[in-house]
Amino acid sequence: MSLGGSLSQQSTDKIAVDSADQRFERVVEYAPNAMILISAEGLMEMVNAQTEIIFGYARAELLGQPIEMLVPERFRAGHPGLRGSFSHNPTPRPMGPGRDLFALRKDGSEFPVEIGLNPITSGERHQILAAISDISERKHREEQIARSLREKETLLSEVHHRVKNNLQIVHSLLDMQTASVEDRRARDALIDSCNRVRSMAQIHQSLYQSEDIAKVDFANFCEGLISSLFAAYNIDLERIHVVSDMAEVELAIDQAVPCGLIANELIANALKHGFPNGHQGEIRVSTKRDENNIVELTVSDTGCGMPAGFKLGQDSGLGLQLIELLVDQIGGTLEVDTKDATTFVITFAIRN
Repeated sequence: MSLGGSLSQQSTDKIAVDSADQRFERVVEYAPNAMILISAEGLMEMVNAQTEIIFGYARAELLGQPIEMLVPERFRAGHPGLRGSFSHNPTPRPMGPGRDLFALRKDGSEFPVEIGLNPITSGERHQILAAISDISERKHREEQIARSLREKETLLSEVHHRVKNNLQIVHSLLDMQTASVEDRRARDALIDSCNRVRSMAQIHQSLYQSEDIAKVDFANFCEGLISSLFAAYNIDLERIHVVSDMAEVELAIDQAVPCGLIANELIANALKHGFPNGHQGEIRVSTKRDENNIVELTVSDTGCGMPAGFKLGQDSGLGLQLIELLVDQIGGTLEVDTKDATTFVITFAIRN
């Protein structure tokens, strides 16, 4: 009675194992990827229909053969070592993450692949199930996209270069006109216009020279702007000292141009009006950026200060009116402190 029961149980267990094996084989056979079951010795013990399609071999040509026959020759020498490394730490994972992997077809052609590795253990027997995907089409699409992006970047870079050149021509024409104007107020207005045009030209020059042609390194721009303005107004560096403290801030062109013009107006106003009659002092230019991408641009000077009764929004000067318009354009706020040093603080959020 017990012997019969034992035999019956063994038969039931065998049927269950056979049924599980058959289900496993069916899952592997009809998988959309190439599936190869590899022994601990590196021999192919089972392949599915997709393997035949992808690699161009008949199933009989693969079974019992080393897996290295599907590896390009230049990678074969190191492949057994990689298998050994997986066997020492048999956990499900992609093969060669971050590296470009290639497989070899029967006709000798190579193609890019992604490979997932899964350990299969049955008693003392250890195997590896490799799931292989042909990613040739995806790679081709990625290359097309990359080529298109390079072409667009080249075109955009050329656009910045040409805009910069055109602005420099406008600057040169205004500069030439300035030399022939005798009226001081008219000449000063032309000089201001020259500086504004040059500021925009410098932004496009920064974009043309930058690795990221979509963003301006605002710290580098401000350093160049300060040098240009000091040269334009023939300022003695011993008389007016500049201190800059620029955090790393990158701006897209829709914010870089107005911010550049704001910096131009603030620094130019300080140089023109803050230090009359040989007055000495200091100009400070700084940027701060917090974790929420809020930028604070500050320009202050220790010059003679603002006129008595000055109120923001009531000044008739073109420079301050322009600053207020530009601050609105970047969605920022403007604060002015005239208690000690004259300080302008512009706060705005970087747009993505």
